[in-house]
Amino acid sequence: MKNRFLQIALIALATCGSLTAQNKEAKGTKQFQNYAYVDAIKTYERIFAKGYKSQDMLQKLGDSYYYKGDLTSAAKWYNELFTFAPENPAEYYFRYAQALKATNDYAKADQMMAKFNQLSGNDQRAKLAASQKDYLAQIKKNSGRYTLENAGINSQYSDYGAAYYDKKLVFTSARDTGSLGKRKHTWTGESFTNLYTADIGEQGKVSNPKRMDMGLNSRFNESTCAFTKDGKTVYFTRNSFLDKREKNSKGSTLLKIYSATFNDGKWTNIKELPFNSNDYQTAHPALSADEKTLYFVSDMPGTKGLSDIFKVNINGDGSFGTPVNLGDVVNTEGRETFPMITSDGEFYFASDGHPGLGGLDVFFAKVQPDGSFKRIHNVGEPINSSKDDFAYLINEKDRTGYVSSNRDGGNGNDDIYRFKENTRLVDCEQAINGIVTDVADGKPLAGVTVVLQDQNFKVLKEMKTDAEGKFDFGAQDCETKFYLKTTLPEYNTVDTPVMTANETGKTFVPITMERTTKPVQPGDDLAKAFGIKIIYFDLDKSYIRPDAAVELAKILDVMKQYPNMEIDVRSHTDCRQTAKYNASLSDRRAKSTIAWLIKNGVEAKRLTGKGYGESQLVNDCACEPTNKSECTEEQHQANRRSEFIITKL
Repeated sequence: MKNRFLQIALIALATCGSLTAQNKEAKGTKQFQNYAYVDAIKTYERIFAKGYKSQDMLQKLGDSYYYKGDLTSAAKWYNELFTFAPENPAEYYFRYAQALKATNDYAKADQMMAKFNQLSGNDQRAKLAASQKDYLAQIKKNSGRYTLENAGINSQYSDYGAAYYDKKLVFTSARDTGSLGKRKHTWTGESFTNLYTADIGEQGKVSNPKRMDMGLNSRFNESTCAFTKDGKTVYFTRNSFLDKREKNSKGSTLLKIYSATFNDGKWTNIKELPFNSNDYQTAHPALSADEKTLYFVSDMPGTKGLSDIFKVNINGDGSFGTPVNLGDVVNTEGRETFPMITSDGEFYFASDGHPGLGGLDVFFAKVQPDGSFKRIHNVGEPINSSKDDFAYLINEKDRTGYVSSNRDGGNGNDDIYRFKENTRLVDCEQAINGIVTDVADGKPLAGVTVVLQDQNFKVLKEMKTDAEGKFDFGAQDCETKFYLKTTLPEYNTVDTPVMTANETGKTFVPITMERTTKPVQPGDDLAKAFGIKIIYFDLDKSYIRPDAAVELAKILDVMKQYPNMEIDVRSHTDCRQTAKYNASLSDRRAKSTIAWLIKNGVEAKRLTGKGYGESQLVNDCACEPTNKSECTEEQHQANRRSEFIITKL
């Protein structure tokens, strides 16, 4: 295994030596015509000062300052939130941690982040643990799609890599063919690698391996190659050698990619590609189907990890463009190597940086129309094992192919295996779309800015809702957590966590937004403006409970803002109990509510009220004359409501 790793390191190039901008401040109180706008946030602060508080109210207070960028004030209100209600959704631990950092309280911020990671799996250790568990399940799901067997051409030495050429398979081997020099590689103890051919029969069966003596092999290492369809050009990997051996400043001979043309039965005109260097390595060329792009592996400047996969344009005149790193979706801090691409954009490569079964695993990604990549899939067993698995090659027509591995049970250090893919791997996608509506009236909101973020709150896409309040971010990853942030002037910002399903389909996300300022006029219900559905009383009681006082404090604050406002307090019950009993109970509760408001400073002449019992049900849940109903508790609760109707403004 040690020699195997060194060989990959030297020959196979596995090693080579906040968020978005802050929202604008909500506009202040506005008045025009007979409308008045109630600033809910200021109301919440005033009623908090008087001793009234709830978890929902403190969340909104903290959020209002967080999204304005006033993190010091946000820290204050989040502190109040966690003091009042220690358990909150995961997002609040994250926001509190960020706010605490603004106050230089890093110790407590770290505590909040630890809790956030525990709940959401967003710290590195949590992500690794979660991804390992989830990824093994995904690998299992992708497994069992292949049949695999030894290709039958392996020696007791390293045999790996494969390419199609003239109805033959070209592969790399370190087998000692008995040459007079018997040159041995000092690191591996094996012969230098050379290119070999084998005949391809039915179902990809290979036989009759022979050394490829047509001018490509030298007295140093040759490996992995890619041929054009006409068979006239080859790109291959070799130690830095043409007329003489070249070394870098440290005395090492690096790997480079060379090209050659076929003339009169031999490969001639061998030359190194222009992006090679004595300061870094290049290897493992792979051609796109149109032969306009060459993929390869390197540790050149701009490499993310030990080795990355790059691509370079092949121009019409035979010149080359500038190499481009394939990016973070494919490349990691580990080793990415042995690329291969099909005509319909199936991209395969080996990596030990993405979660796998052990060592190098083979991975699959679909090339997007713009040349980018979105998702990486482990192709599963039996292609992958607990050892190194790499150099995947597939025939698109019959779905047969070859993969190299140093798994147990082989002939040598590396062996080539023949496979048949029986079931294609589907690239799972979930289309994320939805609609944004006003929480008060249910009407769609146009022009809302919707931002799609990943689980680390990195912005992926941004758009605005259309005239129908709809948004559509198109296809995204399956089994992935996202966040949708929606912002609109005069509305509270909303963060919505989204978890996509584990199979191709659509994820529809309905989002409601609440106005920061509440437009009201005579006839409106102030309870709706603050989301007050019911003032709760104990069974058969009419006194004001502490939780009900928090809701009434909102009404009280508004009435103090508008001294001419008059309110009609209306109390309703469901149908259970007799109509006479319900009428009497609701009337006592309406009067109790009025008495509380008067006690806290509202003039009696500004208040009227009455209990309506079960006489104004909002649904078909009547009980008379039996006092029995088959309605659900949720349906009954809709009838148990408190109303604060503005009669004068």
